[in-house]
Amino acid sequence: MRQNLRSEVENIIRVCLRKKLLVYTPESTNMPFHYRLLGRDRMALFSFIHSFSTSFGTSIFEPVAVALARERFVRAEKQYALGKEIYAACQRAIQDIITNLSIAPRPDKTRELRILREHLNGDFRELKTVRADLFLEDKNGVRYLFDIKSPKPNSNEFKRFKQTLLEWAGIEMTARPDVTVNTFIAIPYNPYEPEPYKRWTMAGMIDVGAELKVAAEFWDFIGGDGAYEELLDCFERVGVQMRDEIDERFKEFVKMGTASTVRC
Repeated sequence: MRQNLRSEVENIIRVCLRKKLLVYTPESTNMPFHYRLLGRDRMALFSFIHSFSTSFGTSIFEPVAVALARERFVRAEKQYALGKEIYAACQRAIQDIITNLSIAPRPDKTRELRILREHLNGDFRELKTVRADLFLEDKNGVRYLFDIKSPKPNSNEFKRFKQTLLEWAGIEMTARPDVTVNTFIAIPYNPYEPEPYKRWTMAGMIDVGAELKVAAEFWDFIGGDGAYEELLDCFERVGVQMRDEIDERFKEFVKMGTASTVRC
């Protein structure tokens, strides 16, 4: 990672963390047993971490991903707005794929995309505007759309995730029949390390090899080999630099006499 890119990434992290600290608003939440067992300082920190984590995707992961990807791709955008139309036949084909996977869970993204391409005909269906968390396009015009998810999504959401990936591909193909498009679920880190990430293999909906990128596989894809480890180093450096600032801010929260939550 070049020095100016490293500085840009660290600044994104620093600005986001500082902003969250500034908008941290204590609420009156009396938890006397927790306070006495764990201490108000730990409860305040826990509350902040929980709320901050929920905003990592849009506040940090998306802009950092764009900054990294601009080094390797001709286009890189966050919250990319797809088209609003899809061929009716293509939409029906997507429903058939989902139904068949529910009966016989053998996902095959290559075959599924071929089916969609065979159904680019007939009337159009208008959809609500949808956005991909991250859009990339390489020098050959190949497009990549990512849906960045929390590391432990609920299993009952897998079918919806699969439908989203197929619909994104269908919308892109409807607008550009000759386009090569790849759609992915991205998991920024593996909470099960050093064990492999196994959560998705149970659902039978996601073609793990073609639709899922986890941790280093995701960050190294968009930023080049070693990007994941360098990104972790960026987070560590910002944490060290801001440690005193964070500690001082939390002293204020503890003085307020309540475990707080963050309004994002």
